[in-house]
Amino acid sequence: MDDSKDVIARLVDSAETAFYEGGGEMRLMFLPSNITYDFSMRFEADGMTFEEPSDQMFSFNSPAGACPTCQGFGRIIGIDEKLVIPNTTLSVYDGCVVCWHGEKMKEWQQWFVRHAAADDFPIFEPYMNLTQQQKDWLWHGLPSDKGAKEKPCIDEFFKMVEASQYKIQYRVMLARYRGRTTCPTCHGTRLKPEADYVKIGGRSITDLVQMPVVRLKEWFDRLELDEHDQEVGKRLLTEVKSRLQFLLNVGLGYLTLNRLSNSLSGGESQRINLCTSLGSSLVGSLYILDEPSIGLHARDTDRLIHVLKDLQDLGNTVVVVEHDEEIMRAADYLIDIGPDAGRLGGEVVFHGNAKDITSQASHARNASPASYTVKYLLHEEEIPVPQSRRPWNLHIDIKGARMNNLRGINVQFPLNVMTVVTGVSGSGKSSLVKGILYPSLKRHLGEVCDAPGEYLGIDGDINALKHVEFVDQNPIGKSTRSNPATYVKAYDAIRDLFAEQPLSQQMGFTPQYFSFNTDGGRCEECKGAGVITVEMQFMADLVLECEACHGHRFKHDILDVKFEGKNIDDVLNMTISEALEFFREHKQDTIVKRLKSLEDVGLGYIKLGQSSSTLSGGENQRVKLAYFIGQEKQEPTLFIFDEPTTGLHFHDIHKLLDAFNALIARGHTILIIEHNMEIIKCADYVIDLGPDGGDKGGALVAKGTPEEIVRCPESLTGKYLKTKLDL
Repeated sequence: MDDSKDVIARLVDSAETAFYEGGGEMRLMFLPSNITYDFSMRFEADGMTFEEPSDQMFSFNSPAGACPTCQGFGRIIGIDEKLVIPNTTLSVYDGCVVCWHGEKMKEWQQWFVRHAAADDFPIFEPYMNLTQQQKDWLWHGLPSDKGAKEKPCIDEFFKMVEASQYKIQYRVMLARYRGRTTCPTCHGTRLKPEADYVKIGGRSITDLVQMPVVRLKEWFDRLELDEHDQEVGKRLLTEVKSRLQFLLNVGLGYLTLNRLSNSLSGGESQRINLCTSLGSSLVGSLYILDEPSIGLHARDTDRLIHVLKDLQDLGNTVVVVEHDEEIMRAADYLIDIGPDAGRLGGEVVFHGNAKDITSQASHARNASPASYTVKYLLHEEEIPVPQSRRPWNLHIDIKGARMNNLRGINVQFPLNVMTVVTGVSGSGKSSLVKGILYPSLKRHLGEVCDAPGEYLGIDGDINALKHVEFVDQNPIGKSTRSNPATYVKAYDAIRDLFAEQPLSQQMGFTPQYFSFNTDGGRCEECKGAGVITVEMQFMADLVLECEACHGHRFKHDILDVKFEGKNIDDVLNMTISEALEFFREHKQDTIVKRLKSLEDVGLGYIKLGQSSSTLSGGENQRVKLAYFIGQEKQEPTLFIFDEPTTGLHFHDIHKLLDAFNALIARGHTILIIEHNMEIIKCADYVIDLGPDGGDKGGALVAKGTPEEIVRCPESLTGKYLKTKLDL
């Protein structure tokens, strides 16, 4: 055979042509012996043809990787498991499948029970204890019925219902059990099945993203690859391990990588963004963080400080807006703005080395006599520990709480006292309080609410409560026109006052004319908003001052009506504290009474007419609290707060505790999800979950007074609480 370069080039060219014409297959035949060899360039094995992997195949945001059934969302409109089986403590025999209730439909349950013995299906076992395979048998069919035209299972039942939709009762039944449910094709992974064919170390990408970060980091550390794969993935593995370590460093080891972003708290989102910055390894940059300690337990705050120090050591500058004591003490330089808020603030009352505050106490005290921060750091002012804890004898009991990572715990919530639910991030606090207690109480009181998470039952002195209120940090109104004055009903009294003025009586101006939400006295150019929004299509909208009213929101003749020299616009531009002084001086007791609660919760610096869209989450929460404080004749209510200390200084926390005590004195109950030790040390009862986050959390670690929590060696909260109680 001639093996010259020309002949070899000709053979290579012929082989490439054969592969092209043969669709990736080629047969090489040697004559005259007729020996043949078959070659294939197709991505296939064992008769199966696979899609050639690309990075897009592993992304649910790309059409190349998204599940074709749910389009990459992981959920579809279908038969909702929670609606079909609302009580997972029941067995199939006891009727856990509610659509199989009734004289006629129960035949399906009996049919399934008769067939179950052949496959050793445990018909007396509670649904929550069944394995995933056994649940699949109940839903999709028993193995012994494979290939049968008719088989007893939930899927077949609803196929029958869909086929009978010409009857109204079947249409109603189908609608009753429909909801957003996990995609049956990808089982919530959002990727098409082909992505699972590719495995590294025996694991697919869907296996990895469902593991908590702490376990995922351990898996990558133990991963062993052959020489070729090690060389290919060397740089990638370094980046993956580095970024996972950053997530661990900021206390997010309990999260899974497939966790939806809309299910993250504000603090978790901020810390993930911080990890992104760390992963970029920038140097010479200025990082500005706004309260990164939100949602952090004291243990994780220490980790966060180390992360910020690492950023600094890389050659960056880190500026943190923060109220947390530990972060302030760890800072190299402290700038304190004050002395108070609003018109009484805006000055630098202290600046200097944070570490010198304690060592040079007298100098710091003399240099900044007006600084609340310095006074609290020097312990000259502090939030006192209550001399005694309030006794209680009424309570609400949650039994068998199993939502998310909760381990079927039984929890007792006292009434008529202040209870704090604590634990590290991801320990199950929100699942217990927001996911189970709140919706179950709302439903017990006959109010509309989302379905609670999985639990066995609720009992106790529920009838002692008439209402339950979840005071969250969502905006106080549905539009930008809402403001603190309207929310606490003070603006109603203010409008009545202006309508009573002589000029208003002469011109026929009713209270409606002094509202910027209705026609009459408001500026019709801007509809009472004071500004005009110009849509810029692909650019950010422009917000311009209204040229007709120059931002005053009312017509000129309305602004001519004055009370003691102030028109309605002047009043709306007053801070709460200024308005209290003004109306108190002129004996307007009704208005003073309604505004007083806003100042009591530390909001004296905000303006009466300030748009709700400009208020922070913590400010919105305190406006809601002020509204409830102002309701004197309210029936016994359970108030639930989720981290009310967000954005609060020590001085503000002191005022917040006074507001809580005022509500309890009226016969109400306060329940708080909180990490702040100043709040925890003042609680009457503490429920500590943990011991850690994610799959290592969900247990009831300790319960009782703060002093009892400190005595529990397993409680991380007790460890940090001990210093606050001076024990």
